[in-house]
Amino acid sequence: MDIGDLRREYRLSGISRADLLSDPVAQFSRWFEQAQDADLGDPNAMILATVDSQGQPRQRTVLLKYYDQHGFVFFTNLESTKAKHIAENNRVSLLFPWLSLERQVIVDGIAERISAADSMRYFMSRPHDSQLAAWVSNQSQPLSSRQLLLQKFDELKRKFAAGEVPMPSFWGGYRVRHHRLEFWQGREKRLHDRFEYTPSGSSAWQIERLAP
Repeated sequence: MDIGDLRREYRLSGISRADLLSDPVAQFSRWFEQAQDADLGDPNAMILATVDSQGQPRQRTVLLKYYDQHGFVFFTNLESTKAKHIAENNRVSLLFPWLSLERQVIVDGIAERISAADSMRYFMSRPHDSQLAAWVSNQSQPLSSRQLLLQKFDELKRKFAAGEVPMPSFWGGYRVRHHRLEFWQGREKRLHDRFEYTPSGSSAWQIERLAP
């Protein structure tokens, strides 16, 4: 199917160097708040790209749960494909596709495990069913049927009906320590605005405009 004519112009906004904050996390926070205010579906959804030991990239959507000057945090099964890739090559990339705002943010960095205590703190804040789901799913492994998955879920629901759900040893969080961020704003005629933050000195950041 030829879909070469499927296109539109981006006219919502533009950005200049003067619009940007000097710190990339502060700039991200500004755009994230604007994404929330715009009632975008899942504004914390981000595409995580990893590469395996053979050099094969893979992408999937995960949810950002925390961010600060030290990086961007998400949680997952520690025996999943993404976790295995990170163990082999911890250089990863994140993409926030805020397409309704004609914006994207790319975060490149190094993924590292957060502490068990920090993982536990978040796990205990999850809804009860989400805690159970962490136990039920042997993530990324073949599954004979959905019925089997639901059966395991019901069994665990009965088992932990009267008490707290413990955090699985195979579940936890990763922090992506950023060393590059790019802020992209769509513009007319495909002449988009792109600005890249890279480290400059111990705590400062260099900001450069990139060609669209």
